[in-house]
Amino acid sequence: MTNTVVSRIWKAVSKQKAVLAILGMMALMLFFRTNFYTRSNWMNLLKSAAILEIVAFGVSVAVICGGCDLSVGGTLSLGGIVAVLLINGGQPIWIAFIAAIASGALVGFVNGFLVVHQRTEPFIITLGMGMLLKGVAQQLTNAHPLTSKVLPFMKISNMTFFPNFLGGIPSLVVYMAALFVLFFCLMRFTSFGRNCYAIGGNYEVAKNSGIRVVGIKWTAFVISGATAALAGVLLASQMNGGSSVYGDTTGMTVNCGVVVGGTSFAGGVGGILESFIGLFVMQLLNNCMNMLAIDGFYQKLLTGILIVLIIGFDCFFRMRKRQRT
Repeated sequence: MTNTVVSRIWKAVSKQKAVLAILGMMALMLFFRTNFYTRSNWMNLLKSAAILEIVAFGVSVAVICGGCDLSVGGTLSLGGIVAVLLINGGQPIWIAFIAAIASGALVGFVNGFLVVHQRTEPFIITLGMGMLLKGVAQQLTNAHPLTSKVLPFMKISNMTFFPNFLGGIPSLVVYMAALFVLFFCLMRFTSFGRNCYAIGGNYEVAKNSGIRVVGIKWTAFVISGATAALAGVLLASQMNGGSSVYGDTTGMTVNCGVVVGGTSFAGGVGGILESFIGLFVMQLLNNCMNMLAIDGFYQKLLTGILIVLIIGFDCFFRMRKRQRT
């Protein structure tokens, strides 16, 4: 009985190569005397991962539909700048949030129009859109950091909840958890989520089945843009200001993390949990290397090696599974 349970657990875990990477890193850190297994380190790890994880939730929706969104870095930067400009101009914080999220939704709407309606390549379109947004952000800030003058705005991402539980949970971790539940339920328990998987699995079959493929895939890009802008506002709150340099590597990092978790660019495969795990692998690796004081140049090398190994092994086992069937 015990062997059966263990074998089932191992079978479930082995399907997700990113989980094996997490377990491997956690086991490795047992051999070093560091603060890796302290509460403060894990809270800081989750807090540092929160912004990218939030962006990844939105990107996952677009990827499951068979697209990708490399413009999220520029959208994140623009969203934070729009919020800070409005708050410094005397607007209420809630209006700044709505305006920033609307700016991200508008970016997603344009991306969706070009990718879905005009049937252009999402990789190229969203990459170009990200560059365009960076230019807009530089014009709005004159390429200088923009500091917030309103203290309550800074507190949004820098306060703690539940002070009597584990010494308090950082607000960013709470926001990330809430959005994780929201997106997980959206993709798992709603017709919109099921249709996203159908569209990503086979666009033409979904279209012939009566699914509104254009509207749903278009909406996926709007969701991705709005979520990235929300993350940008939270980042601006955390840093107490907006900047055009925020999000320079976010697009590549997030899309790569999503794929590492098992949410394929081919569409129709993966999910919010998989994307969360994929991004967490990359954040955990950075944390381990910082704990071990590994040089920054080698950190990039090891990160690249881990990503290639995870995706390579995943593709290898998927191919073996197809051959057996």
